[in-house]
This record gives sequence, structure tokens and C-alpha cells, in this order.
Amino acid sequence: MTNSSKGWGIAVAACVGLWLIQNGSGEITPPVPSAAQAFAAGPSVHTDAAADPLPPSQPLRMRIPEIDVDTPLTALGLDAKGSLEVPPASDRNLAGWYEDGTTPGAKGTAIVAGHVDNDRGPAVFYALGALKKGHRVEVLRQDGRTAVFTVDAVEVYDKDRFPDAKVYGEADRAELRVITCGGGFSRKDGGYQGNVVAFGHLIGVR
Repeated sequence: MTNSSKGWGIAVAACVGLWLIQNGSGEITPPVPSAAQAFAAGPSVHTDAAADPLPPSQPLRMRIPEIDVDTPLTALGLDAKGSLEVPPASDRNLAGWYEDGTTPGAKGTAIVAGHVDNDRGPAVFYALGALKKGHRVEVLRQDGRTAVFTVDAVEVYDKDRFPDAKVYGEADRAELRVITCGGGFSRKDGGYQGNVVAFGHLIGVR
């Protein structure tokens, strides 16, 4: 598949929120990105120029220092309905990348997804909504390079109005999307009501 991802769905199985349901904790929910972190609020004052894309190479690990993420990456495909698969819920510190799309650091839109929680508590991307423009995301690759991305925006979308083209569409530079569940929680309506997406672009290589 090309780096165009138009038509994908988000696997809503990742959005149930078992931990919140079991504990009855509707008040204790993941951070929600503020309006200041959306594209509509304007570019970050920390915006860095885009770096030249790298050749494709399998990603091995992702680090997001500002929210204490340091996670291995597993390969994800599409399920029978064409939705992006999710990592096993049993491992709270595991995210996945879409292996038939762009590898992080290469030209195009790379996709990484992970759970916000499981039945034992917060999971790998629980704090994704706390990211801010200018924060860094690092992806360690099989070729020994670390692709460094800057966060351009963090937005939240209702699950019924997820903007596939905006999130998954083609890019002329090396871009990254990090996706989890969020957007409020309702036991009555089956869990999390949307998705949090962090958008980034490649700014350097180590």
C-alpha cells in the first residue's frame, strides 16, 4: 500500500476503557489536548524546518520524553473490516506501527497507534493529550538511526467524525501520526468517544 491511507477506519475495540468501567472512575480520565495545541491556533513558536526524509527502515522503539513514553513498536496490519489493528491489550507498554504504510522517518505519513488503558490501568499513550507543540518524538530504527520529530499539533476528534484524509493522507515530507483513544468517556455509550492524534514532522536524525 502507498503512504495514502484514505479509507482506513480506527479500531474502536481500543476505545472501550475497561479500567475506567471497572473502577467506575468517570472523573479520572486521560488528558485532553487544549485548543491551543490544535492547528487552528497557529503554528508552534518552536517549529523547526523539515529534515530530508530517510530511506525506509523498520522502527523498533518510540520515545516521547515529555510524557514518559519509552515503548517497543510492534507491526500492525488491517483487520477484516479494513480498520487498523491494535497492539495486544495485555501489554500496557506496547505501541504499534502500520507496517504496510510508511516507516517513520521516510517520506510520507507514518502511523503509530497504542492503547490509552487496559483493565489494569493507564497504558502507553494515556498521556498523549498532554503533548504540546514543539515537543519531541524519537523513533529508533533498525538501521541504527533515530528519527527525531517535532509535534505540530495535538487534536481530538469524535469517533463519528474522524478526519481520515487529514490524519492518514499523503505527505511530501516525513510526517508522523500518533493515535490513541480519548475525547471524553461514557460508560453509557460504550467507552471513549473519540481519538487523540498527535501530528509531527521529521526535524533531525541521530
